[in-house]
Amino acid sequence: MTECSAQLPYVLVLAGHDPSGGAGLIADSEAIRAGGGWALTVPTALTVQNSCNVQAVIPQSGESMLAMARTLCEDFRPGALKIGLLASEAALTACVTLIEELRQRWPGLPVVWDPVLKAGGGLELSTESLIHQARESLLPHVDVLTPNRAELARLAACPTGTGDGQLAEHLLAAGAGAVLVTGTDPVERDADSLAEPSVIHRLYRRDHATLALDCPRLTGSFHGSGCTLASHLAVRLARGMTLPSAWQAAQQATWQSLVDGQQHGRKGALPEAQFLPWR
Repeated sequence: MTECSAQLPYVLVLAGHDPSGGAGLIADSEAIRAGGGWALTVPTALTVQNSCNVQAVIPQSGESMLAMARTLCEDFRPGALKIGLLASEAALTACVTLIEELRQRWPGLPVVWDPVLKAGGGLELSTESLIHQARESLLPHVDVLTPNRAELARLAACPTGTGDGQLAEHLLAAGAGAVLVTGTDPVERDADSLAEPSVIHRLYRRDHATLALDCPRLTGSFHGSGCTLASHLAVRLARGMTLPSAWQAAQQATWQSLVDGQQHGRKGALPEAQFLPWR
């Protein structure tokens, strides 16, 4: 494909449904449309939540996920696959099965995984057992993993105190094609990071130099930024952009959507998609 395909690309999205509209499939769809594509959505789970917290997760069956995705792919050819919340072993297994099927038909289909492991309000959305299974079965199929720093540490399962670069290298060795670590969240080993005036996001790739992107730190809290970034990245990969170019454009689009975000509920501003001529 060329650097920017003129054809409207489709992105198949497997993620949870957030009824508040700030994250999950709704945020994915808005980011993909704003990025010049069209989202084909398959819910992996329904959630009971508002802007403050997730109260419950209702996983969907693997059979229903596969039926929806297969039916969509009879009619549409996805240019990328974006994965979000996988709250059950059945959803994880269905996701891996689907990737294998899609890549038999369309070799090289880009896969972006935003590992949603914990709700902003604190509710755990995964288990250590499920994380281990995902690391073993899903990660080798993933082209770009997009964890925040806390998710990076949990996925890598390395000793406490291990640096972000070493954690990312561990996941690359486990099969990930690239690891994009977003630097907005503090962790115990670097609790003063929120005092910094900027946020540094880093892209780790096998056999390539690490790339870094510095963004001004925004004040306040946000809901759905991870979903928005991963979907902006997926649609640009579906358009045929190189990973470094897609990442820089996705990061800028996400940052701008947060700058323009509005607080519709009691907690956390929601990203405001910019429906402009895509870039």
